[in-house]
Amino acid sequence: NVAQEPGPEILEIRVGRICEIEKHPEADSLYLTKTDVGDPSGPRHIVCGLAQLIPTEELLNRMVVVLCNLKPAKIRGVLSSGMILCASIAEPRKVEPLDPPANSQPGDLILFESITDDKENTPATFQIIDPKKKIWEKLQVNLTTSSDRIAQWKYNILKTDKGPITCKSLKDTPIK
Repeated sequence: NVAQEPGPEILEIRVGRICEIEKHPEADSLYLTKTDVGDPSGPRHIVCGLAQLIPTEELLNRMVVVLCNLKPAKIRGVLSSGMILCASIAEPRKVEPLDPPANSQPGDLILFESITDDKENTPATFQIIDPKKKIWEKLQVNLTTSSDRIAQWKYNILKTDKGPITCKSLKDTPIK
């Protein structure tokens, strides 16, 4: 009787919009953002490591893809309540935030084709992911962009009811 490893259905991934962005006062590589993911309490504070890679003008008011149910953690002294997902290659260094489909709204739930698109997933069903169990790290290994620049987990397309999640130019690239 082997316990089954959790699958991507436990990930609460939503469309977000970066409402405010500024450089982290103590880390050149980090931005502090306020990102609207549809929470009734308002935008979340999310720290992201894009400051030396993408100018603020390209991120302000941009629609992004956010992992919402990681346990909030302090990054260089600032509490971060989510992770902006990006396609990322190390050499040569290039990072691109994932793009939700046109007409997406903050809070739109992102589903995994053939895994969660036939189930009723509501925010109440999502639990905070325990960082000690390394669940995100195990699932993240199989998150990539396809040769068509579509986000996928083990070939299951990430999508909203408006279409697939895509990436501007990075093909066959890990998503982090």
